[in-house]
Amino acid sequence: MTRYVSVTLEKRGVQCLAKLLDDEAPRTAAAVWESLPLSGQVYHGKYARNEIYALLPAFADHDPGAENTTITPIPGDLAWFSFSDDQLGNPGYGYAEGQGAADQSRIVDLALFYGRNNLLINGDQGWVPGNVWGTIVSGLEELAAACQDIWMGGATGETLTFARAEAPAE
Repeated sequence: MTRYVSVTLEKRGVQCLAKLLDDEAPRTAAAVWESLPLSGQVYHGKYARNEIYALLPAFADHDPGAENTTITPIPGDLAWFSFSDDQLGNPGYGYAEGQGAADQSRIVDLALFYGRNNLLINGDQGWVPGNVWGTIVSGLEELAAACQDIWMGGATGETLTFARAEAPAE
């Protein structure tokens, strides 16, 4: 049975629906599903291009490891990245004290890609492959417009939430 998650920008009141890629990324999809709902301050990608994400304390019993990885995510991809505090603790990333990585030993970055031409490379880390664990099946256009507003208008006070969702009506 296909499982679904909603992805919501709370302050902007925008939501999309994504299906889990249980066949392609079973460990990652299971780790996310078992931990839902998950919410955090939203950030807009600085390097990757058309990306929003939330940084969360490690929430799974075990890191899923690499599976269904990419460095060129496409519109609608949901991705998982694992970082240590020393990878994201650099002040150049702009996270305020207690908001980003410096206060956690392991960080999970749950990301959503809303446009084309993304490349996952970081000046400090090099290539940053992510596990693609879900794909948006409805609501991407509205969400992309809200993501552009985050890019131009700012992310302050906006929350990104991932939650279990019902299958769409056929």
